[in-house]
Amino acid sequence: MMNRSLAAMFVVSCLATVFPDASPAHADDAEWGCQVLLCAASSNPSWQGVPYCVPPMVKLITEMAKPHFSWPVCSGAGTKAPGYERYADCPAGFSVGYTSSGGDHSYNGEPNLCVKTVNRCGSRSYFGHDGGRCVETISEPRPVRGQPYYFDIRQSSGATQRFWFDLNH
Repeated sequence: MMNRSLAAMFVVSCLATVFPDASPAHADDAEWGCQVLLCAASSNPSWQGVPYCVPPMVKLITEMAKPHFSWPVCSGAGTKAPGYERYADCPAGFSVGYTSSGGDHSYNGEPNLCVKTVNRCGSRSYFGHDGGRCVETISEPRPVRGQPYYFDIRQSSGATQRFWFDLNH
């Protein structure tokens, strides 16, 4: 998560990019796409806790419900529409599994499971060569992200930093 000083530096650098001749710049001076980007990148507090962020983000949520919605972009920051990943990574040792209408774990369903294969018999049998008596597939629900949207923002160093956010208000 981004701390307050890093968030402030990020806001100032983005606004300086968007408004190079403006002094001083304020987030509410930015175009809507830049307001969304700046507010989405706020993590401590999140955009819900920043008074000037609530109107542009509520506007975004309202617009998303309309047909033919197009995500507002911040051309000065070089970003496009955010990414979206509903599910978090599976715990160590598990891989992504898929549910399907047939109940198997094939790849034609939703990637909402974490699965792993285990040998319940230990060293008494060769793993996978006992007719299926010792080998068992374990599955558990895949964790859902609290913040499923993200922006990848290139830093001045050239590295990219991912900022996760949600649209709950």
